[in-house]
Amino acid sequence: MKRWLALLLCMVMVLNLTACSSAVPEDATEDEAEDEVIWDWESLPAAEPTGITLNVYNWGEYIDDEILDVNSAFTHLTGIEVNYKTFDSNENMYALLSSGAAEYDVVIPSDYMIGKMIEDDMLAPINFENVPNYTYIDDEFKNLEYDPNNTYSVPYTWGVVGIFYNTKYVDEADLEQGWGLLWDEKYSGRILMFNNPRDAFGVTAKYLSDGDKQISLNTTDETDLWACYEKLKEQKPLVQAYVMDQIYDRLINNEAWIAPYYNGDACIIMDEDEGNPDIDFFVPHQGTNKFFDAMCILKTTKHQEAAEAYINFMCIPEVALANAEYIGYATPHTAAREMLDEEMCNDPVYYPNEEILARSEVYVTLPEETTRYVSDLWLKLKR
Repeated sequence: MKRWLALLLCMVMVLNLTACSSAVPEDATEDEAEDEVIWDWESLPAAEPTGITLNVYNWGEYIDDEILDVNSAFTHLTGIEVNYKTFDSNENMYALLSSGAAEYDVVIPSDYMIGKMIEDDMLAPINFENVPNYTYIDDEFKNLEYDPNNTYSVPYTWGVVGIFYNTKYVDEADLEQGWGLLWDEKYSGRILMFNNPRDAFGVTAKYLSDGDKQISLNTTDETDLWACYEKLKEQKPLVQAYVMDQIYDRLINNEAWIAPYYNGDACIIMDEDEGNPDIDFFVPHQGTNKFFDAMCILKTTKHQEAAEAYINFMCIPEVALANAEYIGYATPHTAAREMLDEEMCNDPVYYPNEEILARSEVYVTLPEETTRYVSDLWLKLKR
């Protein structure tokens, strides 16, 4: 049995014995006791340093660094250091990796980008004997189009795109426009827009689908894509800024009032203490994108087994739970979902209902000529 597999299997056994042990007062109420239950990994013996450092590349605000502080827990228990960096879009991540300007081991892209990286021979097949906790991943999230044989990826989260809006400044009746809210001149200068072409063109395709004409998020028709470009050009004078992670400060500080983004970020943006409780979220009636993000290993890694140990660690139920609770995105992990707070599980902001999912579409990897055409139009728009 390989060292990393043995180590992680041992860790799961230890976790099962210790995850629910904490200093809970005997007279604590059930709710108080539940809040205090943590995995006290710091009380466990620290592993000897291995001399290995894993370079992990993930989205911003997309891992628990408070509830369990999962990267620190991984290092403590395995002796493997983690050099953790973040990106703000699939396109920026891909550009950096394909340029050879940086070396990473584990990366967490979205569905269509995973498909592209597979096509470009950038990902290493995963040895699932070293990822036994893959058994916790719901079958609903396996055999998806971007990785049909489950060779290169382990699902991390999923979600949908919608619109965040400030209830103090945006009229409720205007929500009936759906995606059209992003083109409403009444809110000129207070609208944010995605700063990546796939999402910006996707949102616009759905806006233009409000009627008999339906445009797929995955259209390769240049007439449709040109129509999206023209509509984005029409929107441009109304846009305060094209953003990704910058959305948090602008919405929380009331600098902007309307922005399309990923539903899981409601956990930060709408937080009563550190966010803005006046912000709400909805999914437009025209339909939206349903996305999947997954953990992958780059083909250039020098630490394949350590990378697999990291992915397996992220699939330990209590670790997956901590990530789900902290970042707010829906989890594909069956055990974590069962342990998740019932209120969160029943909240359609975080776990969209069947009505929303029925009008959702998943991005697929587009032909290279379509990707180039969209990129050219995007550069033309941003000039």
